Amino acid sequence: MSGDNFYFGDNVNMHGGVGNTGMVKNQVVAPDSAAASPELEAAVGELLRLVEQLRGHVAPVSAQAIDDSLPAISSDGSTPPQERHRALLAVAGIATTVGAVGRPVIEAVNKILELLGGR
Repeated sequence: MSGDNFYFGDNVNMHGGVGNTGMVKNQVVAPDSAAASPELEAAVGELLRLVEQLRGHVAPVSAQAIDDSLPAISSDGSTPPQERHRALLAVAGIATTVGAVGRPVIEAVNKILELLGGR
């Protein structure tokens, strides 16, 4: 078995020392399948529609908090999962304060959380 080479992970062989600038990893991160699903996109669209209706039933400070959360919820998947989760919970918390009017928003948030696997 002498001479057999087995490599796991990165392996770099350099011959000479001119112009060496780094190592190209060529690693691809698989996209989050839930983030790209049409079902998730539809659920987020529904939540955004419901939140627009909810804004008229909350105090201006709460409406601003909703507005601050929307970019993380409706992003294209570049938002870190923790931030998206936090934004969804913030919107659900505000919806809880207005009682029955907020129930559809809470249900929409729960559906999104289920689709994201965070529930």
